[in-house]
Amino acid sequence: MLRTLLVLLVALPLYGQAQEAPLEVKGAVTVNVEQAKRLYDLGAVFIDVRPSREWSWGHVHGAVHLDLAERFSGLAMPHWPRGIPLVIYCDSEVCPRGALAAALAVEWGYEQVFYFREGYFAWQLYDLPQGKGLAGEVVAFRP
Repeated sequence: MLRTLLVLLVALPLYGQAQEAPLEVKGAVTVNVEQAKRLYDLGAVFIDVRPSREWSWGHVHGAVHLDLAERFSGLAMPHWPRGIPLVIYCDSEVCPRGALAAALAVEWGYEQVFYFREGYFAWQLYDLPQGKGLAGEVVAFRP
């Protein structure tokens, strides 16, 4: 856990600048918006790793907000089931936070990690279910 926190402290300042997110994350499956919607329909847990400010503007309806810099490391705790499907996303292809979070989830032993590289902006463009805050949403997963 300490190693992970050190990685986050070193890596996050580098990821604060707009840059292209990687196409793939080793150990995770990269999905596009149509595949992400299918996973959504099947009940996968969506994890939004954007800062609180961006989360409040809108997110995938029902997604769990785990800001990469603040709360995401809670998933490293051993009591969380490793077999649940996780769809991890940021805002778009220029946000590498989603890739970093997916890599950490794989490192922590999660078996079904889906990296939604296109992120929330693509979800919005397709006019898929969106939420703001927790209005009308039920969150059944909190680290």
